Amino acid sequence: MGRVTSRRRVVRIVDGVRSEPVDTLAAEEPLEIRVNGRSLVITMRTPGDDFDLAAGFLVSEGVVRGGEEIANIRYCAGATADGVNTYNVVDVVLAPGVAPPDPSLERNFYTTSSCGLCGKASLDAVRTIAAWSVRDDPVRIDPTVVSGLPDTLRNAQRVFDRTGGLHAAGLFSADGRLHCLREDVGRHNAVDKVVGWALRNGRVPLRGTVLMVSGRASFELVQKAVMAGVPALAAVSAPSSLAAELAEDAGLTLIGFLRGTSMNVYAGTDRLVQRERTETPA
Repeated sequence: MGRVTSRRRVVRIVDGVRSEPVDTLAAEEPLEIRVNGRSLVITMRTPGDDFDLAAGFLVSEGVVRGGEEIANIRYCAGATADGVNTYNVVDVVLAPGVAPPDPSLERNFYTTSSCGLCGKASLDAVRTIAAWSVRDDPVRIDPTVVSGLPDTLRNAQRVFDRTGGLHAAGLFSADGRLHCLREDVGRHNAVDKVVGWALRNGRVPLRGTVLMVSGRASFELVQKAVMAGVPALAAVSAPSSLAAELAEDAGLTLIGFLRGTSMNVYAGTDRLVQRERTETPA
């Protein structure tokens, strides 16, 4: 399998003094996801947890809803002319009776590690109908618990400690327990890896959970949370306007700028336990 990190000699200049240390970089390689032998998408990712990534991607696209709908996931040999298995091609075999992806979902070109939606024909194509309603999730979220999630997430990022160049996504219970953490050069890949882990372990829909991401909350991440049945998404940075709009429409609690005890709640405020005093603008 591909390496999660690689080593490269660099030139470092500090206060005019030059040195040539060896630096550790986060690996980035293409992954082609096939379904029943037919190519669906090529995405740039950090190698590792590739089966979770493929499964989570299919949940996000509405192709599968439960682990029983996937018969097998395997690496494909013969991806190169000499037949060597590069571990950069996976084939997802759907269970009998499960409909294959709609041809309109096919993206026969790569998506970058920063954009999981490249190739979408229109916004309507992105607004996939979710299998579960997160609005109906009765979970209550305590802001004091949420405020501790970034530190827990950061402390669990092993590869980031060596490279400083990876996004992270963590799945938490409402009381702050970390169930799963995944790292990747792409924030959307990190989320797909978490969702795929949950699917393969029979946990989808992810009711009563909070998804924490290390970067911003984009539209695609809100969509992925909704498709997996996650009722709350928290991010250390800002959401986009479209992300907030989708969260409001779906009934998802969206939290941004989560830093220390400070946070902005952009949608789903009724899900929060009210402990703090509310100040009314003058």
